Amino acid sequence: MNPKAHQPDSLPAPGPSALAQSDALVAQIRAQLDAAGGWLPFDRYMERALYAPGLGYYSGGARKFGLRGDDGSDFVTAPELSPLFAATLARPLAEALEASGTRELMEFGAGTGKLAAGLLTALDALGTEFDSYSIVDLSGELRERQRDTIAAAAPALLAKVRWLDALPERFEGVVIGNEVLDAMPVRLFANRGGAWLERGVVWRDDAFAFDDRPVTAAADLLRLEEIDAARETGAGDDYLTETHEAALAFTRTICTMLARGAVILIDYGFPHHEYYHAQRAQGTLMCHYRHRAHGDPFLYPGLQDITAHVEFTGIAEAGTDAGADLLGFTSQARFLMNAGITEVLGEIDPADTARFLPAANAVQKLLSEAEMGELFKVIAFSRGLDDTLRAFSSGDRSHTL
Repeated sequence: MNPKAHQPDSLPAPGPSALAQSDALVAQIRAQLDAAGGWLPFDRYMERALYAPGLGYYSGGARKFGLRGDDGSDFVTAPELSPLFAATLARPLAEALEASGTRELMEFGAGTGKLAAGLLTALDALGTEFDSYSIVDLSGELRERQRDTIAAAAPALLAKVRWLDALPERFEGVVIGNEVLDAMPVRLFANRGGAWLERGVVWRDDAFAFDDRPVTAAADLLRLEEIDAARETGAGDDYLTETHEAALAFTRTICTMLARGAVILIDYGFPHHEYYHAQRAQGTLMCHYRHRAHGDPFLYPGLQDITAHVEFTGIAEAGTDAGADLLGFTSQARFLMNAGITEVLGEIDPADTARFLPAANAVQKLLSEAEMGELFKVIAFSRGLDDTLRAFSSGDRSHTL
């Protein structure tokens, strides 16, 4: 692959070993392209770029989570930003365990393990009894980092942690997923002159490139009619957006698996009517490389994150169609405030400025509308809970879905 075809001048170049890994993945995807007749729908490209065994972004060994680009990371998540995120999230988790009478926890996409370590420590401090904390993560490299992080922060609780290669058919407890849905492959659709086209991937001029093809499948056309209605049919003939079949399937799977307890998912995105608004004409697909966001998913395949915002109305419908109850939907700011993040911050002595000021600044980023507080949402499902959680006690937006 010719990296010059895609590399913006503002982005740093990877080292030789990383480039070799990317080149190996490019060769693998090209072989898949050839086998498919020279065209792949974008979700199949995205799935290989992120999850190809040993070579994809999440299944390979590159560092992903951190605070700065110069540490080799690409983006920061809430657990990396502040330990107060986990300390606060532990409260609704403890409440859900008690309300459901269950004793198991499961986390998807545990990253470096900071959220797991923080939750384990906080739940123990709250006196919450639980039997196990299961982690589902495709990356072997991340599993080792998670184990090391938990061993350092909560050595006495490491024995309760286990890593799963397959999901159980039935689960009773609380499931947590922070920034999991946005990393699932999406399909791309473009409306040109009133006609819908599916955007796929071809190999052209020694590089991957986009190529649009007419949509003919009845199920796709029906889904696109719903998108047209949301964006007001005819409101512009140059429109690009995503659909989220993989995230919907994931939600149905975990809500079917849940026999009793709760599922809490945190991610950035919008309800259907906002997601497909006519003014969001270029979609939400984005890439992250060394803490810089850009729009080229073909840059260094396997070495950068590719993501799309979550369409939460579809997620809500997928969960309830699987038989779960919608427990709540609100902004991250409202969820954390209801859960008591200011009380958790108040446990740090303001006179200890070396600890308090960084903690307060991090909380501000978690809550601010200009930072993570409004863009990030929390959606939850349940079975066997008679009431909602205090974290949804005010500011619930389920009616907007």
